[in-house]
Amino acid sequence: MTATPAAPPAAEPRFRRVLVANRGAVAMRVIRALRSLGIGAVAVHSDADAGAPWAEAADAARRIGPAPARESYLDQDGLIAAAIAEGCDAVHPGYGFLSENAGFARRVRAAGLAFIGPDPRWIEAMGEKTQARALMAAHGMPVAPGSPPLGPDPDEAAAAAAAIGYPVLVKPASGGGGIGMVAAKDRAALLQAVERARSAAARSFGEATIYLEKLLERPRHVEIQLLGDRHGAVRHLFERDCSLQRRHQKVIEEAPAPGLRREVIDGLAGRTAAMLAALGYDNIGTVEMLMGADGGFAFLEMNTRLQVEHAVTEMVLGLDLVAAQIRAAAGVPLSAILPDGLAPRGHAMEARIYAEDPRTFFPSPGTLARFRLPAGTPALRIETGYREGMTVTPHYDPLLAKVIAHGGDRAAAIALLADALSACEVEGLKTNIPFLLRALVDPRFAAGEVHTGLAAELQG
Repeated sequence: MTATPAAPPAAEPRFRRVLVANRGAVAMRVIRALRSLGIGAVAVHSDADAGAPWAEAADAARRIGPAPARESYLDQDGLIAAAIAEGCDAVHPGYGFLSENAGFARRVRAAGLAFIGPDPRWIEAMGEKTQARALMAAHGMPVAPGSPPLGPDPDEAAAAAAAIGYPVLVKPASGGGGIGMVAAKDRAALLQAVERARSAAARSFGEATIYLEKLLERPRHVEIQLLGDRHGAVRHLFERDCSLQRRHQKVIEEAPAPGLRREVIDGLAGRTAAMLAALGYDNIGTVEMLMGADGGFAFLEMNTRLQVEHAVTEMVLGLDLVAAQIRAAAGVPLSAILPDGLAPRGHAMEARIYAEDPRTFFPSPGTLARFRLPAGTPALRIETGYREGMTVTPHYDPLLAKVIAHGGDRAAAIALLADALSACEVEGLKTNIPFLLRALVDPRFAAGEVHTGLAAELQG
């Protein structure tokens, strides 16, 4: 009797061509992942970014509009039209811009394209911070004391602050990136903080709703990287520490988080992944938490997108997280994407180089008269969307480059990162490199004594 031949393995689901709806370093990073998977990449660029490196690196590039972001990288009609015209079957939003816009994700899907990110309902649920806090608290996640969304009555805000206990942090209910967050230590400061936060929220996010949260002084910022698939599985990819921040925005990130007991953070990460799997989370995401002086954790927010600092996770795990995200969005199960037994190896640290004054942290736009970065190696990654001669405009985030170092231990990663930053040559505008170097050699940072107020102490 002749044996029946085995059926050939089913081909892995995949995208053919993807529009990268972003710019700069993240556009370059996504294009690199697409090329590694044999997927066509289509870039977009504004008039200010004509001839940019990511446009040249893609298989095709389209002008998306004038320099202002609202007329180019935030133009939903133009982006979707570009994707259709270029024969794309998916859109990758990167981070920033429209990456956490549930309406855009729905419009992408309605146009017959895949959105490389979680289901829009997750973007919506986690985009409104008080709603996200309530959801996570209902499923066992520790949450710092806070208020519901607040109306315009100042007495309502004062009563909420009194119930929580000063100091409090006034925060926009929508948006992220630390924008609009203002601390208040008494009633007089609260009323001013509420107006400032409302104004910033309306200007940046088109939504002026704010709420209050208990202000933890000198906490650590620890986040858990997660990846889900379309088949009900979610795995955590360990943690990062992002405590060194200015204006509530991260500047140095690292993995693993220094000084934490492995069993404690692994247990927290495992419980978080199990909870999100039970809820049906289905792509990349990061749960951000604050760790108080007592060692307890409190949920801060969940970002339903790729993080700027994803590279430190990649370095310690030997994993292409962006490629994994793309494959998961195409329908590949996590069991075929992530190997068993993943564990951090050594230590990785990332520094964000910004075009900004290192004393004030204010943006410093200008032309890159000289822009020379060290060569990459297996232990040193350089990610940028700029080249010498390009202009850094005030229209976009002033991130110039990311430098990521990997060493056998934290001290080795710090040393390699400091050497790399010292070798950077940037002229024509100011950068925060002097501040980054000062932070890396500070005895407190070297000892792992990091907290969200350390940058202000170093600056002062």
